[in-house]
Amino acid sequence: MLKIVGYTDRPSVRPGESVAFKVSCEGGALEYDAEIVRLICGDDSPHGPGFKAESVTASVNGRYPGRQQRINIGSFGYVERGFVTHDHYGGFTLAVLIQPTWLTKKDDQTLLACRAIDVTGRPGWSLLLDSAARPVFELSNEPHEFSIILDRAVPEKRWSLIIVAVAGSSVTISHRLLKPLPNEEAVSSKAAPFPFAIPQTRGLPVTIAAELASVQGERLFTTRHYDGKIESPLIRPWINDPQSVGTIDSLFAGCYARWDFSQSIGNQDIVDASGHGRHGRLVNLPTRAVTGHNWKSQALRWSDRPDLYGAIHFHCDDLHDMQWETDFSWTIPADLKSGVYAARVSCADGGEDYLPFFVLPAKSGVKAPVAFLASTFTFLAYANSHHGYEDALSEVCYGALLELGPTEQFLKERRDFGISLYDRHRDGSGGVYSSWHRPILNTRPKRALWNFNADLHVVDWLTAIGQKFDIITDDALHAEGEALLRDYACVIAGSHPEYHTARMLDAFEDYLQKRGRLMYLGGNGFYWRVATHTDLPGVIEVRRGEAGTRCFELPPGERFHSFDGAFGGLWRSNGRAPQALVGVGFVAEGFDENSHFVRTEQSFDPRAAFIFEGVGRDEKIGDFGVLGGAAGYELDAADPELGSPEHALVLARSVGHSNVFLLTPEEMLAGFPGADAIEHPKVRAEMVYFETGADGAVFSTGSITWAASLSHNGYDNNVARITGNVLRRFINPRPLLTSTSR
Repeated sequence: MLKIVGYTDRPSVRPGESVAFKVSCEGGALEYDAEIVRLICGDDSPHGPGFKAESVTASVNGRYPGRQQRINIGSFGYVERGFVTHDHYGGFTLAVLIQPTWLTKKDDQTLLACRAIDVTGRPGWSLLLDSAARPVFELSNEPHEFSIILDRAVPEKRWSLIIVAVAGSSVTISHRLLKPLPNEEAVSSKAAPFPFAIPQTRGLPVTIAAELASVQGERLFTTRHYDGKIESPLIRPWINDPQSVGTIDSLFAGCYARWDFSQSIGNQDIVDASGHGRHGRLVNLPTRAVTGHNWKSQALRWSDRPDLYGAIHFHCDDLHDMQWETDFSWTIPADLKSGVYAARVSCADGGEDYLPFFVLPAKSGVKAPVAFLASTFTFLAYANSHHGYEDALSEVCYGALLELGPTEQFLKERRDFGISLYDRHRDGSGGVYSSWHRPILNTRPKRALWNFNADLHVVDWLTAIGQKFDIITDDALHAEGEALLRDYACVIAGSHPEYHTARMLDAFEDYLQKRGRLMYLGGNGFYWRVATHTDLPGVIEVRRGEAGTRCFELPPGERFHSFDGAFGGLWRSNGRAPQALVGVGFVAEGFDENSHFVRTEQSFDPRAAFIFEGVGRDEKIGDFGVLGGAAGYELDAADPELGSPEHALVLARSVGHSNVFLLTPEEMLAGFPGADAIEHPKVRAEMVYFETGADGAVFSTGSITWAASLSHNGYDNNVARITGNVLRRFINPRPLLTSTSR
């Protein structure tokens, strides 16, 4: 198990800016050492180039006191200025629509609560579902405690209306099924007296979908989390006959507080529609833009009919910001070279972690001729992924048994580190938000050769050949657009740049039309659409729909982003297929054995002569590297129907893949036998080159594992040679030979 972990407050930083480091000693160490290092290569596998890092002289290097930092996992609503029972001696009524989604966990699940946390007996009230899924109302006024339990359990994944009426010394609780089944009782209710005064709740907050347990400064710690949708929670004057209420909107008039979740769907605010100003906020990113009780396919986009999207889906494993205390901060020196850096933290019990961050060059001043784009949005999408061992099809897709390393074993036991956008929540619903504000344990050196470590193969190669380069990042590209790219002769996208916003694609398109030259050294890039939010830095949203290689599919009506209202899913489904930008797009994947490329006749076109200098006509290109080849894992190919330019040259194709390599779902209109590499000709990677406007150009390799082959034989191989040929030519200002200039 991991003994020390941590994270930074931001992924990207420039000279003169500060980055904060937050560390937790999970093994109980009382102190730890920290050192800033520049990461060059993270591949410590037996056949890789080896782990490489350079120590950096930094004022923050040294020893620090250690402690384990607390985590509050699970989303909830928080209303600081809650309902005041003292002002309403005539009693009050609670009402809420619920659709629970995980009743088998057999835990209490709070729907609404208002309790003191620093007073003996925790005076106040809670409306919840008990471990048997029965509605319960609890009332406490030290030393007295009272609870009423409705005998009938609520059903899972069906809408129910729960009402509690409290007056004088009695309570009535009722449950109405909105759509009862034939011969199913629609309403059940129960009443009981309680022999003490209603507790005063002046100054106490109201929580939704969890119960407040403690407060430490601005940090709220909660318990009894609810999994499921909640809609229209309200507090109003007492009603005499709650079981006779047919619809919740009949209770809206005269409310003391009524939280309308159909308002402010695009942010984390909770709006009180009663007019009393008891607004609140959401904590830990529950899912918004989800269908409510009245949705019947009248609209598929929430912004068209917000009234149909009055629910919020809460999860016990939602996580936004761990809010750990900062152990130390470092202001980036003006002379620090742009690169991939990390704080290496270690303790005497053998624990070690690397907290990565990316140093961009100063905005003003001379830039290197080359920029490498670190795929920070892709890193976020896969952050702390569980799907490898939670997906029953993983071993079939890998063609091998799974091996769980220390990181995977740690995450398997510690769900409180949050999930990835490939995982399902505990209730089975898919994850749509991912945040940087937590330890992301698979974005580390010395871990699996995927994303971060695979991209370090490119950093290692650039360093080995002595090429000056800067590091830029997805988050910076989204923030700054084409201005981030324009000073570079060549931009390199790495092994798997899969997740992009519209502004990022716009930036690449503008760059390529202004003499920019792009090297895409990976596979399955520019694939999924991402949304960000100005109020939530370090967070991305992805909505997976009916197309693409995916671990789950979101329900109909919930496939538009909450952050920006745009349709989610594949860029291909949004009319911006990767083939139109980089000439190739995702067509197949497989994870058993990789293969190599062979040249096509188009590779002998004079326009491409510079690419194959020093490479023989019949050479196998990349018959070495991870799992045996430079063509592997996920493969891209050209497709004119999806936008590959007419003048693009398909320079090489991969051959010899196994039947574990299969077409992606979007490449098939229907299932059919023979969709594997042995029988289907589209299951292959293609290397593509083409020119763009104003002497720009694109070179794409079509394979995730291309970069892993760069270091073979001391960086002296045909993969490195081809990549180096393209790089040298792309940073040379001499005009490229085009089809019209021959």
